Amino acid sequence: MDEIRTDQPSLYDEDVVAWAEQQAAALRALGERPDLSNVLDWDNIIEEVEAAGASQVSAVESALRLALLHLIKHLSAPHLPPSHHRRAEVVAFQLTAQDGYRASMRRRIDLDKVWRGAVIQAEESLSAYHDAPVAGLPETSPFTLDELISRDFDIDRSLIQLAASLDSRLARRRR
Repeated sequence: MDEIRTDQPSLYDEDVVAWAEQQAAALRALGERPDLSNVLDWDNIIEEVEAAGASQVSAVESALRLALLHLIKHLSAPHLPPSHHRRAEVVAFQLTAQDGYRASMRRRIDLDKVWRGAVIQAEESLSAYHDAPVAGLPETSPFTLDELISRDFDIDRSLIQLAASLDSRLARRRR
């Protein structure tokens, strides 16, 4: 297929989410023009382009949720084997999130929703071992998005930060 030349570079390789938003807006403008063909299914084409960006955001949110899940599990049940596996999982999922993250995702990622999902998943996962997440976990994420996607991410520092975020009144009750 011949490549169509444009006078502007494409955002596609740099930031798919920003590209999808840009393309969807351009397609909407074209779809409103009465002089263009009605053969194109503008609404569904726009939806597919937007879905490309949304899937990238979803992949980063999923990796963040899984990194947080393994942080919670490691802090909650260090006695359960294999704790070294959970550490490796935190690092792997954090790197996946870091690699996939683009600046245009910032306003679309709901970190507190991601955190709540990680807590729910940790509850379910640990219940298989007749255990539960450490008491006193905060309702909202104890981490910022910048901390979680940082190239300087450190698992030990993150575990300390998570432990420091526990509601001490609730944490004492579990002991």
